[in-house]
Formats: sequence, structure tokens, C-alpha cells
Amino acid sequence: MSNIGKGPSQRMLRVGEQVRHALAQLLQRDEIRDDLVETTVISVSEVRMSPDLKIANVFVAPLGAKDDDAVVAALNRHARFIRGRVSPALKQMKYMPEFRFRLDTSYDNFQKINELLHSPEVARDLAQDDEDQE
Repeated sequence: MSNIGKGPSQRMLRVGEQVRHALAQLLQRDEIRDDLVETTVISVSEVRMSPDLKIANVFVAPLGAKDDDAVVAALNRHARFIRGRVSPALKQMKYMPEFRFRLDTSYDNFQKINELLHSPEVARDLAQDDEDQE
């Protein structure tokens, strides 16, 4: 059965959440010896698993970092170390997934949409629509 055109399976979602939780705990323990990672609060917002569960795309949001891309690059440099450190928490998995860290831009997108909705142009158009309906 093909998974093309469908969303992630329940298994992919469940495993992704387990991986997200394990990664968040690891980052809280400050086990990664990298100045950039140690001095940045990193939020793991989502983990999307591949259908075979061998690749984990990890979406992170570095909070208060001057260069978000540098933090993501540092995490990717330490991906093999991170994989080894979270393996005890994920010992039920047949294969330990390869971690690929990505910058989570969903909050930025939300902020842009929110600013657009509150812009004077949109307010004027909405007021005009209200007048047309009366």
C-alpha cells in the first residue's frame, strides 16, 4: 500500500513524538560540547519520520541565538554523537534513525500572517466588506 498523497501514519507520528521527547531531554542535559549549542536554548518543535523510520527530520527553534543557521549547522555536525546519546531512550526501535536538523520557521510564518491581518490595508478592506453587506 502506497503512502503517497497521504499524511504520516500513526506509527510515524508516535515514533516522531518519542524521538522529539528524547532529543529535548538530551538538549536540556547540556551533553553536547559545543559553545554555540551550550549557550543557546533550543526548542525541538517537531520530528518528522520517514516512512521506514530510518530518517528523522528534526525541526528546531534556537531561542535568542544571533545566527539560527549556525546553531542548526552545529547540531548537524554533532548528529552522530546525538544519535548515540539518545539510543538508550529509544531502545525499542529496530533501527536508530539518522538525525537531520532543520530550522523551524513556522513561528516566523505565523508572525508574518498575524502582521498582515492587522495591517491597515486589510482592516480597510474588511471594513469595506462589512459596509457592502449592509
